[in-house]
Amino acid sequence: MLEAMGTPVGPEDAPWRAAALDWFTRRLGDTEEFAAFVVAEPALGLVSAAVGSLDHHAPGPANPSGLYGYISNVSTDPRCRRRGYARACLKALLGWFEAETPAPVLNLNATAHGRSLYTGLGFAPPHFPALQAHLPLSPPPVAG
Repeated sequence: MLEAMGTPVGPEDAPWRAAALDWFTRRLGDTEEFAAFVVAEPALGLVSAAVGSLDHHAPGPANPSGLYGYISNVSTDPRCRRRGYARACLKALLGWFEAETPAPVLNLNATAHGRSLYTGLGFAPPHFPALQAHLPLSPPPVAG
């Protein structure tokens, strides 16, 4: 998924992978603000997933709770595409957002490959385009 978005992932022992494993492991226990839905095949293991979490923002007139849903990590093993797995995971995740959270708006980033899935489920470009600035990475503070 990351490579499909043009992000180099590095080797199997790249430091970000351990940090991501820790992040996901901690979030899986937070069922009020995090959910993951997966499909597994007996011979291949986990082959598809969709992950969602709540983002806290300042309340406003259009969103008094200040909560937004964020959908990420929607992906399917290339060997298992076109079987409806990503759609099933995403629909389960949308059900979780609707039934279990107060988030009135859901955000996601789409690859060209996934765009039709999302638009078919009601996603559309926001009224105001998102912009980003990439700041230089700072070294972690030294404990002392």
